[in-house]
Amino acid sequence: MPELLNSIIARIGDTASVKSIYGEQISAHGRTIIPVARVACGFGGGAGKRHQSEHEGEGGGGGLVALPVGVFEVSEAGTRFVPLHDKRKIATVGIASFCLGMILSAMRRKR
Repeated sequence: MPELLNSIIARIGDTASVKSIYGEQISAHGRTIIPVARVACGFGGGAGKRHQSEHEGEGGGGGLVALPVGVFEVSEAGTRFVPLHDKRKIATVGIASFCLGMILSAMRRKR
């Protein structure tokens, strides 16, 4: 079982990169764009017990998540990171959703 998990981990580790998910960097008009991603993976395994000549158990699983984060823009003027998500907008939506949930909850209680 450890050999199988090591093999799976090695294969996913080789493919879990920004290049394999978003492609190569792009160069045009004096600028180079380099994609940036947050890549995470997790694995689990199991084992079994042997009762006389019978075996029970064993198993495993894994997962991989890749989320775009932004790009690095490289030019003669310098290098800058351009995020894909504006944290202020995400926070505003989260607070508005919470407030709406509280208002709807209060309205349900009045009925």
